[in-house]
Amino acid sequence: MEETKATNVQVGDTIQINKGTKKGSKGTVIVVRDSSVIVELGKNPNTGEPIRTVINHKNYKAL
Repeated sequence: MEETKATNVQVGDTIQINKGTKKGSKGTVIVVRDSSVIVELGKNPNTGEPIRTVINHKNYKAL
């Protein structure tokens, strides 16, 4: 049996980070997991690679 919790964000939504080293940053949700989301914050200007981070559900606000 797989339990799923209802979160207030979906893939493609924009969020603002409230806690941690990336506080105040805005990003786009890529993956929603049970207790966290993976967010793309932008692109590295030198390499062009995406800047991504994992944020716990209690550490962001949906915009």
